[in-house]
Amino acid sequence: MHALDILGDPVRRRILELLAEGQASAGDLGRVIQQEFGISQPAVSQHLRVLRESGFTTVHPDGTRRLYAIEPAQLAAADEWFDAFRGFWQPRLDALGTELARGRRQRRLADPAAASAEQAEPSTTEPAATSEAPATSADLTHDPKSNKSKE
Repeated sequence: MHALDILGDPVRRRILELLAEGQASAGDLGRVIQQEFGISQPAVSQHLRVLRESGFTTVHPDGTRRLYAIEPAQLAAADEWFDAFRGFWQPRLDALGTELARGRRQRRLADPAAASAEQAEPSTTEPAATSEAPATSADLTHDPKSNKSKE
């Protein structure tokens, strides 16, 4: 099975998102997934098995629990597949980052007092102006509940 076939399922993507925070037991993963997706424990176990057999996760026993962790090699392989397509979106993300930085700079130059207040209390709706570097795809995060990317 191709990596994107594995990652194409929202339940498996969510399991990997949970594991990105650190290893977790099958029971803990099951409770979260059952609550969020409304699926049964055997269905969660099936998704865990697919992730394990495809090499996206590892599992090791810890007493009576089975602890799952991400296996980074498979994620790296999936990331390599996207390399051929990054040219389609990376320049646009870089341009967006440049425009955001330019707008912050223009606001600072137009009103130095407001810029001082903005730097003292960073806005929750706009990233802090700590650098003039363009935004990259790594600067974007994914909200699994809204299925939208946000800055």
